[in-house]
Amino acid sequence: MPKIVDHQARRADIAQVACSVVARLGFEQATTLRIAEAAGYTTGMIAHYFDSKQEIINAALRLTLHRVEQRLNEPHDSLFDVLSQMLPLDQPRAMEASFWMAYWGQVPSDPYFKRLNVWVHRQYAVLYARCFEQHWPEWTAWPSSVRRVVQGAIVTFVDGATINTALFAKEYSTERLLRELRLHIDLWHAWGMSAAGSGAAAAPFGLKQKRSRTSKRKRLVIRL
Repeated sequence: MPKIVDHQARRADIAQVACSVVARLGFEQATTLRIAEAAGYTTGMIAHYFDSKQEIINAALRLTLHRVEQRLNEPHDSLFDVLSQMLPLDQPRAMEASFWMAYWGQVPSDPYFKRLNVWVHRQYAVLYARCFEQHWPEWTAWPSSVRRVVQGAIVTFVDGATINTALFAKEYSTERLLRELRLHIDLWHAWGMSAAGSGAAAAPFGLKQKRSRTSKRKRLVIRL
């Protein structure tokens, strides 16, 4: 009998290997040949599933996003617990962090990746918003301006922690990452509660906005 091949599983396997190769070598060096060799397939086998390297990278991105969605949708007791799943605290997530570093490095100079990044950003925003809504009952009652600031600040921390861990792994222990995540969540939750009650969502942590008249065009100056 002919061997039954799970083509979806094989595509996912190739995408996973592509993530690993990109994480180790970067986008330029992650050729189809190197991905095929790492996967244990011929380039002809890879071509049976993907028409180009770009298609392989797209599949790798979708696979990574799917794993992120799975982590965020798992049952968790708190927002801290769920967002800690986004930090590179183990080898698989550290590898994904290196993959994202390589991907982000392509975005500024590549029009295709610029467009793709808009889609990736929107997908992440939806996933994160769902987490805030599930774990902070007061979230939906906050003004959208407050939600936007709080979500943006915490997501920026997670992204920054991912980058710093990929670059300076020895300096970012699990304990440090979790401690700083908890601090950011607590600080921004407290600010969100205050801002939602006062309606002052535009200037976090007591920063004051002042219009400067030093030029013909008005600039927004943030003063302590």
